[in-house]
Amino acid sequence: MANRTVALVPAAGRGLRMGGSLPKQFLTLGGVPILVHSLRALEAADTVSEIILAVPEADREFCLREIVTPHGFKKVTKIVAGGAQRQDSVRHGLEAVGEDVEIVLVHDAVRPFLTVDMIGRVIEAAVKHGAAVVAIPMRDTVKLVGADGLIEKTVDRGQLWLAQTPQAFRRTLFQEAHRRAQLDGFHGTDDVQLVERLGYPVAVVEGNGENIKLTRPEDLKIGEAILAARKKADKRAS
Repeated sequence: MANRTVALVPAAGRGLRMGGSLPKQFLTLGGVPILVHSLRALEAADTVSEIILAVPEADREFCLREIVTPHGFKKVTKIVAGGAQRQDSVRHGLEAVGEDVEIVLVHDAVRPFLTVDMIGRVIEAAVKHGAAVVAIPMRDTVKLVGADGLIEKTVDRGQLWLAQTPQAFRRTLFQEAHRRAQLDGFHGTDDVQLVERLGYPVAVVEGNGENIKLTRPEDLKIGEAILAARKKADKRAS
């Protein structure tokens, strides 16, 4: 794909729900830090030209020494200081993006099971529509529950999707979305929400159930199981 795409990876969260003092993106999964798995997929994607990491200020040198250099991530060109919240970290990364970039892709550091195919499809959709998000259709029954803890109604899940990352945007649109959000003091739960506030349509690219976000200790066990299943599948295919 001729369009120049930069991937922003916000990795400045402290991961308090994981317990312990080590940020969750640096916890081990399959023998290497979770962040490494995410970066490997982005590094392998021909559609990604460059990767910018946003990490805690105190961890910038650690990330270069223990993550980027030993694992040979040549596409990681900048490691910027993250912010107090995820949205701030993405904005700091966005400020480091050059004007020659057409598409900006954002991916959570702790979603280690993205694929090269997924990356390519969401970038293609962003080129066509301006903004795109990987998501999966809601399959569970959804209940609307009141403040009293009682069910008020069952919600029709037919149009409900669970947003994931990667999410991809035309750079100029994404910059405007973040500029407006900062001016308004608005913090969204993901980057797509900032674009939605502008009234701009966002395309949905179907992902898969393996593309989970590792936020709790039990998620690491699920992650190890996914890794083991993938390794087994690779052996069968070889």
